[in-house]
Amino acid sequence: MKMLNRSAINIKLKQPFVDWINGLDDESDDLVTLAEVNQEATTYLVPELEDGEDLQVFLEERYVDLLENELLSWEEDPAYWPEELSREVFEAFIQVELSFMVFDLDDQAPLLAQVIDEDDDLDGETEE
Repeated sequence: MKMLNRSAINIKLKQPFVDWINGLDDESDDLVTLAEVNQEATTYLVPELEDGEDLQVFLEERYVDLLENELLSWEEDPAYWPEELSREVFEAFIQVELSFMVFDLDDQAPLLAQVIDEDDDLDGETEE
């Protein structure tokens, strides 16, 4: 078992986000529920955070990235996203739960990273 030098945040969607999801396709009768969308909550590894105040500072810096990623997981076309990606929209759409300590229980496979943003490399440097 290895303790990672990271904290983690678990993202759960709130009802306004679910209402937005269900409004994407007016012709569909298949509506999702809050319970259904939160069965597959997203977890993000973040820098080590000491307390709730550190979390708020982190969220102020990264809430747009988190919100965009969650919206993207439901709709790829930003034209269908909320007009303004403000902190108020973030707070209305997303609940954040903090885990201060993160452990890796996999003794077999090394921890790997896969870049999902084409503009960033593993070191966080932007390609030019």
